[in-house]
Amino acid sequence: MSGHDAPPTLGLSTGPATSLSYHTGTWRTERPVYVDLAPPCSLACPSGEDIRSWLGSTQEGEAGFETAWRRIVAANPLPAVMGRICYHPCQAACNRGEVDEEVGINAVERFLGDTALERGWALPVPTASSGRRVLVVGSGPAGLSAAYHLRQRGHDVTVREAAAEPGGMMRYGIPAYRLPRTVLAAEIRRIEATGVRIECGVRVDSLDDAQAEFDAVVLTVGAGVAHHVDIPAGAAAKIVDAIDVLRDVASGNAPLLGRRVAVYGGGNTAMDAARTARRLGASDAVVVYRRTREQMPAHPTELEDAVGEGVRVQWLSTISEVSGPTVTIERMELDESGRPVGTGVFEELDADTVMLAVGQEADLSLLSGVDDVDVRDGVIAVDPGTLMTGRDGVFAAGDASPGSRTATFAIGRGARAAAAVDAWLASRVLPAEPVVREAEASRLNAWYYSDAPKQHRAELEAARRVTGFEEVLAGLDAEHAVFEARRCMSCGSCFECDNCFGMCPDDAIRKLGPGMRYEIDYDYCKGCGICAAECPCGAIDMIPEER
Repeated sequence: MSGHDAPPTLGLSTGPATSLSYHTGTWRTERPVYVDLAPPCSLACPSGEDIRSWLGSTQEGEAGFETAWRRIVAANPLPAVMGRICYHPCQAACNRGEVDEEVGINAVERFLGDTALERGWALPVPTASSGRRVLVVGSGPAGLSAAYHLRQRGHDVTVREAAAEPGGMMRYGIPAYRLPRTVLAAEIRRIEATGVRIECGVRVDSLDDAQAEFDAVVLTVGAGVAHHVDIPAGAAAKIVDAIDVLRDVASGNAPLLGRRVAVYGGGNTAMDAARTARRLGASDAVVVYRRTREQMPAHPTELEDAVGEGVRVQWLSTISEVSGPTVTIERMELDESGRPVGTGVFEELDADTVMLAVGQEADLSLLSGVDDVDVRDGVIAVDPGTLMTGRDGVFAAGDASPGSRTATFAIGRGARAAAAVDAWLASRVLPAEPVVREAEASRLNAWYYSDAPKQHRAELEAARRVTGFEEVLAGLDAEHAVFEARRCMSCGSCFECDNCFGMCPDDAIRKLGPGMRYEIDYDYCKGCGICAAECPCGAIDMIPEER
């Protein structure tokens, strides 16, 4: 390049001293702005937990455990339960999975829930009373959540449960090897200690009578009634509903199923039924499912655990007839649309008992003759924002209303129903759920996060599992729970790593002190973007300047 072609020199250096002397902020076309974005884990949590926050407190160790637990129960009053039975969609959304493995959020939640029970930490007891009375029908996860959050708002809350003990499908539908009854009972007692009254063995048969007694009603009836399917069967055939078997076992009345058991269905109840059959002495338990593994609605871990305990799965199969101990199976195939169709090819298998696990629905007989509460496809129609039914003052959540039938979703909907009831009783408009920006993985600078192996929980060996109902999955100890919490990348929220402060070429970033983060001096920031590029957690936006 000749001297005539060389670019002109700027005539001044661009170091920190230059910036301070010449107000280099005037060169800027973009400005960095600190932001707080929503982490994908919290956005994926149906219970609405502030996961990033309570993981942050857990990172402090012993000093932060109770704070972390209290941040959980601000949204979810059953952390020890949910740390066992939640299918943790938060982990599937975790950005850490782009680095090595997702954070074991569920395991840390269980640790905190169990620690709270061991140390007797109590839920807040409200001191002020609203003077309003609310009835919650059903004591499953939605009902307990609604009752807890209503009580926290100062309302007088009564829960009425038709069964002999509270807990709904958590008590009667989830086997003890997944959820020990002592854990469930302890967390329910803690809710009762806040002033919630739970009346068991009390069936609500009339909505009109309930409304005459209370200022508002929340319907949280669980899906405890089995769907039926017509299968030609001889008089000697033993066909039972899987949910009834699980309920009998939970009540201490385990039935005799025989040595060979077939379970018809592909959901989580089918997996629980087959695994329970193994524990009740079945040497052969087979799940008959009409679709493929990829189409199976059961959670992958449920299927893996069942297979690990010796449960067989007969894919693309349907039961066409049961005659005594002989079950006739028709092989299926998928058509062009992916739907299973019969092939006309049959085979037989032996089964002393056939359990049907083809879905469940809520018993909504209390709404019989109630014209202004609409029931569609087995669920109560509600306003999607307030969860109010067609009748003023009557709300619905959980399995009785539209949405996912998981315990964590029910807890979130119970909390939403409580907020809606509170607003309605005060003649306020319930605010819409806020729209937030997500801290996507593409924003993060993963180079700053070193590989750290996920802490996996110990499990009982398969041979021991099937001998009884001992809990299969162990919990983390404090050391491993803290390590796992520290794997959190704090997506979208500054954790004061000093990267921006140390790398700014213009000394335009100032530290404000522990817990106060930083501020940017825009007189000297020339908008180079180094701070945003080097922020590990993606907590800095570059915003175009208005000219």
